Amino acid sequence: MTNPLYDALFGKHAGRMTPFLYLEDGRVVTHASFLAQTAQFAHVLQNAGLVPGDRLAAQVEKSAEALALYAACVQAGVIFLPLNTAYKADELRYFIEDSGARLVVCDGADLDVLTGIAAPLGAGVMTLNADGGGSFAEAASDQPTRFDTSPRSADDLAAFLYTSGTTGRSKGAMLTQENLLSNSETLAEVWRFTSDDVLLHALPIFHTHGLFVATNITLLAGGAMIFLPRFDLDAMIAQMPKATSMMGVPTFYTRLLGDARFTGDLTGHMRLFVSGSAPLLAETHIQFEARTGHRILERYGMTETNMNTSNPYDGARKPGTVGLPLPGVEVKVTDPASGETLPQGDVGQIEVRGANVFRGYWQMPEKTAAELRDDGFFITGDLGRFDEDGYLLIVGRDKDLIISGGYNIYPKEIELVLDDQPGVLESAVIGVPHADFGETVLGLIVPQPGTAPDVDAIQAAAAEALARFKHPRALVIVDELPRNTMGKVQKNILRETYRTQFTPA
Repeated sequence: MTNPLYDALFGKHAGRMTPFLYLEDGRVVTHASFLAQTAQFAHVLQNAGLVPGDRLAAQVEKSAEALALYAACVQAGVIFLPLNTAYKADELRYFIEDSGARLVVCDGADLDVLTGIAAPLGAGVMTLNADGGGSFAEAASDQPTRFDTSPRSADDLAAFLYTSGTTGRSKGAMLTQENLLSNSETLAEVWRFTSDDVLLHALPIFHTHGLFVATNITLLAGGAMIFLPRFDLDAMIAQMPKATSMMGVPTFYTRLLGDARFTGDLTGHMRLFVSGSAPLLAETHIQFEARTGHRILERYGMTETNMNTSNPYDGARKPGTVGLPLPGVEVKVTDPASGETLPQGDVGQIEVRGANVFRGYWQMPEKTAAELRDDGFFITGDLGRFDEDGYLLIVGRDKDLIISGGYNIYPKEIELVLDDQPGVLESAVIGVPHADFGETVLGLIVPQPGTAPDVDAIQAAAAEALARFKHPRALVIVDELPRNTMGKVQKNILRETYRTQFTPA
């Protein structure tokens, strides 16, 4: 029995001295040296008592070693759970407990906090720092550079990614080897990736876009990555002449366009710019093409499905659309009430089916049944329509999920924090358009009678309780919230009201 994901992404590079990672400090990591470290890391997992099917939670900074930790989990058959580095104690406690992680790998600066969370839950803790050091790396240093890859099947789970909904706690999307591999194979083909590609990679690797799209495609094609720890404008401009392709979120592109050094000459050798994780404004498309001569390729995916649609490599790339269904992926627009497929041009809920669609939500059979139909179609929660050429347009969501800079934000979680503050009667959190992030968080607060809530103090409380990307960009005091006859807050009215009245800084 083989391990399809490891064999396709990693194992085939054994012995190759070709460059894989170009690091910020000038080091070059070859495929062979990367695989040697991967094997050492896999031995650490095995020595820690982890067996295939166990979960490992990782909250670490982006580094070559962090990527090797992912590869080691694949090789050892351990389910990889990457966690946003912005998550705080209460959030981490939930993810670790819900997933049943047996080992947590964190930055050394967070060791005490994570130990306090993980120990009562029966999970071990090891450290892996941004510079590649830490107890995990130390334990690996004297391990063999070969590891007997754990046999796995295409149906075995490879990763958990937690995604937010609009009710309840975050849900653990279970992704199989086939989910990840099939999508990588499709994208590498339709986006024409080869071993000659050098991808400019400034995305985080705790997210689908940076890990399961950008990294997996590069591994599958046998190319290389300029592996930057984060988006830095100067570094992006300096490294771009060495790259052939780039994947980013809208923020990347708006910030590049804001710098006079970003010119057509700088991008003349590039073959592909991909954008996703949040809507790209049509104006950004137009400005980018005018400046560089390149048309950004926008695509559509989500945690539960990886990528579903893409504007074509050859052919029209339409601003405001997310393109055509990918090969092997079925996409339909249906009536939310009946589930019947709607005529072309009608707006309805988007459903997708294919080998890319996840298995379900971890330990949440009711949620799984509600969103994953018996026939395999997944109800995405997005609203959209097909245009006359079969291109998909996303027009909104039938849930209140906010997507800011590619991160899913659950409004109720923020509302609970706001409601708990002195002088606050109730609150509503909505997403409003933002040129860089697609959307940003706006909090609307109804004061208790006779009080004047301290907005600065409330912002400080939110900053203490929530990851940075969830912080409200602004708080607005209102007399009341609009409600329907059943007493439910009508967030659609709030979004329409504040999408033009509120301009985020």
